[in-house]
Amino acid sequence: MKELLKNFENLWVSVAFAEAGEHETSTELLAGDAFDEESPGICPVV
Repeated sequence: MKELLKNFENLWVSVAFAEAGEHETSTELLAGDAFDEESPGICPVV
């Protein structure tokens, strides 16, 4: 459950960054296609 919450937190942080200027990335993240590939570069996973 803790890991699931962390994934959601990373998603929202990633979307927030995307909405700041990279709308294409935001669409990809919401679609779930590039989430695993984009997330580490935008918000580090500990």
